[in-house]
Amino acid sequence: MDRNRLFWASRRGMLELDLVLLPFLENVYDSLDEADQQRYVQLLESEDQDLFAWFLRREDPSDPELMRIVQIIRDNTGLQE
Repeated sequence: MDRNRLFWASRRGMLELDLVLLPFLENVYDSLDEADQQRYVQLLESEDQDLFAWFLRREDPSDPELMRIVQIIRDNTGLQE
């Protein structure tokens, strides 16, 4: 997915998600290996409510691939416990 599409896919309907995903895309995404970049693209297909719950640690994704990228985002965006 090209950078422009990634930017627009990372913009969500919730400001809270924009404040997590856009800085992650800008500051961390390029340093990920190709597999993790693909996990990020897969993550963007998730519902906003799920993303919000995952980032706030209310829930974890059941898919281990999604859990990996959610943890990377948590670790790199100040969302640690």
